[in-house]
Amino acid sequence: MIAKIGRSGNVYGALAYNQLKVENENGKILFANKMIETANGHYSVAQLAQSFAPYLIANRNTEKHTLHISLNPDPKDKVSDDKYRVMAEQYMREMGYGEQPFVVFKHTDIDRSHIHIVSVCVDEEGKKISDKFEKMRSMNICRELERKHGLIPATDKEHKQNDKIFCPVNYKAGDVKSQIASVVRHLPNYYKFQTLGEYNALLSLFNITTEKVEGELRGQVRQGLLYIPLNEKGERAGHPFKASLFGKNAGLPALELHFAKSKEVLKNHPTKPTIKAAVTFALQSTNNEQAFKNQLSEQGINVVVRRNDTGRIYGITFIDHNSKTVWNGSRLGKELSANTFNDYSNNNIKSGIKEPVELQSKISRPNDADLFAEKPHHLFDFLNTIEKHEDGLIEALGGLLHEAQGEDYEEQDFANKMKKKRKRKRSQ
Repeated sequence: MIAKIGRSGNVYGALAYNQLKVENENGKILFANKMIETANGHYSVAQLAQSFAPYLIANRNTEKHTLHISLNPDPKDKVSDDKYRVMAEQYMREMGYGEQPFVVFKHTDIDRSHIHIVSVCVDEEGKKISDKFEKMRSMNICRELERKHGLIPATDKEHKQNDKIFCPVNYKAGDVKSQIASVVRHLPNYYKFQTLGEYNALLSLFNITTEKVEGELRGQVRQGLLYIPLNEKGERAGHPFKASLFGKNAGLPALELHFAKSKEVLKNHPTKPTIKAAVTFALQSTNNEQAFKNQLSEQGINVVVRRNDTGRIYGITFIDHNSKTVWNGSRLGKELSANTFNDYSNNNIKSGIKEPVELQSKISRPNDADLFAEKPHHLFDFLNTIEKHEDGLIEALGGLLHEAQGEDYEEQDFANKMKKKRKRKRSQ
């Protein structure tokens, strides 16, 4: 189990975030300690906030007086509501907050069930409760709770965190932002690509796509980027996330700089002829799309084919994991462009490549089950091995491990929205 302790100066915002989950039937209040009770057992944010008001009025000089704690068992742990109540009470008591008012929310909007605890860290006299060695004490308490309740130890989980890095997004598993972050924050550190289309082809292996958006701010046109999770059929499977949630490297300005650098590197890249030869040979020696993809996959090259609603091929991209480069077919050669492959599909022309193989459908449309079966090649495994990390990858890995351990981007996004609202009110 992993505990995360957040501190802020906005108790109302922390309560509103959790109460919104309750109102949307994605959460419920499990337990309330020293909170003012209501007649029907239901609460509004204002009613919950009343219990903390005397403590905040008495507060002397603690700016970040609000505690927002989450306890996150392993997704495989099945924890009952009663067990959650017991664990929350023990955790708060041993952390020194047992006599404080606090409310425990259970979140049920994702498969990874977890609880959030909202409280204040100043006592009735307004004095701050000591937080010395807080992280160490919290870790020790979590280990104790794991032993007592038979939970999967987080220490065992940490050894397996690398398995989560650069894996396809599973929207059903929840924590989608963290899954996307573990891919997009660092993928440009390893792969060279020259356009947003090539970037999207690479991201599609991880069930992610991007979409460029434009808007006007103070009379100036601004561009941004959204990241969107996909399902196993390549269809949208959730709401989009702003690139700013994943750091500067995931934003459009940083990517455009990456495009320019990649263009220079790939201009005379030594592996281009090798990739082109591999694609050409696979085209000559296979008789359908899946066989074509499989043959190249065995050589460390993924093929991403994009079609419109009528089934016409409008894009084909080759991702070489050996050289870590991404190529639109037309960059390898005109005879490997999307239009050419589409002509093969319709059998309108014969191959202009030496020793052509005449087929009824060179790149025929397979069953839907096969069409979206493309998975990241096993050569992505190099990204999950510390010993093989290069160019500062160990530092990057540290950031990824933090994300994999359950950083709550949704909560952070909510907090950012609250800050913006306060700024707008002040300006008015």
